[in-house]
Amino acid sequence: MKAVTIVEPGKTEIIEIEQPEPGPQEVLVRVRALGLCGTDYRTYLGANPLTGYPRIPGHEIAGEIVQKGDRVPARFAEGMAVTLSPYTACGRCSACLAGRVNCCRYNQTLGAQRDGAAVEYLAVPHDSLLTADTLSFEQLAMVEPFSVGWHAATRGDVGPGDTVLVFGCGVIGLGAQVASRSKGAEVIAVDIDNSKLELARRIGAAHLINSSEKSLEDEALRLTDGHGPRVVIEAVGLPQTFRQAVDLVSFAGRVVYIGYSKKPVEYETAAFVLKELDIRGSRNALKEDFQSVVTLFEQGGVDLQPVVTHRFDLLQIGQALQLWKSHPERVTKILTIAS
Repeated sequence: MKAVTIVEPGKTEIIEIEQPEPGPQEVLVRVRALGLCGTDYRTYLGANPLTGYPRIPGHEIAGEIVQKGDRVPARFAEGMAVTLSPYTACGRCSACLAGRVNCCRYNQTLGAQRDGAAVEYLAVPHDSLLTADTLSFEQLAMVEPFSVGWHAATRGDVGPGDTVLVFGCGVIGLGAQVASRSKGAEVIAVDIDNSKLELARRIGAAHLINSSEKSLEDEALRLTDGHGPRVVIEAVGLPQTFRQAVDLVSFAGRVVYIGYSKKPVEYETAAFVLKELDIRGSRNALKEDFQSVVTLFEQGGVDLQPVVTHRFDLLQIGQALQLWKSHPERVTKILTIAS
């Protein structure tokens, strides 16, 4: 079967590899749609410290079951449309023992620490699957990135009456915004790109702040009656937004970091104590986050069409990544579709 691999930074190839055979508790999935994310893009740029080369990218997956092992439950049938959790869990580390398998110490995400789903067929454990009869393959391929945002909102204990400020209107930030709105909060979206802020408005953000045009602090205080937002979710990964999250959040507030800064961050730590903040990391997503997003999509809770800015054939991932590199300002989400 054919696969797309990133041979080295900036170079992709279409290669032939052996089609996998599903084990007793695995299903063979024909990949029908695959989203490209920031991890794939950083691997292409040579800026992903968590991977090696060559690497087959891809972990935002939609497909259909074409074969199943003899110990796969009957509820999974050939022809079913599925998405899946692309992470692994060892079951033995402290995170797994605490039930937080999304941050397993030894996690290996498809397309990052192990070869991913830019292939024609993929063999996966049945317990990683989620089914959704009413969703298209394009919708299913969007479940994973929105689940990461959903998990961040859950980590922030977002609920009715909260005002949530989200740094970043990429797909992960949009996922955090949608999740926060769905949990009953009022959302303030922050970005420096007006087109991305308009997208945030279309999916339900109540307030928009272009931080390159207005004082972020003044606007955040104005919109929260001088208190500051109850929850700040950082989905950018810059030192300045890491610091601003702590500066802007209300007293007794909560800060959630999804992004991670590529450079060291210096803080005035007095705010941690004086505000008695809860500062939390958020990594990947749990199976229940995936299911919450599937349910949201099935209920028509978010219009995904404006989020997808580009579509390519599955085997044109190289061209898609080159476009992303050449025109990053044009890209929100790239989907590749199997022909």
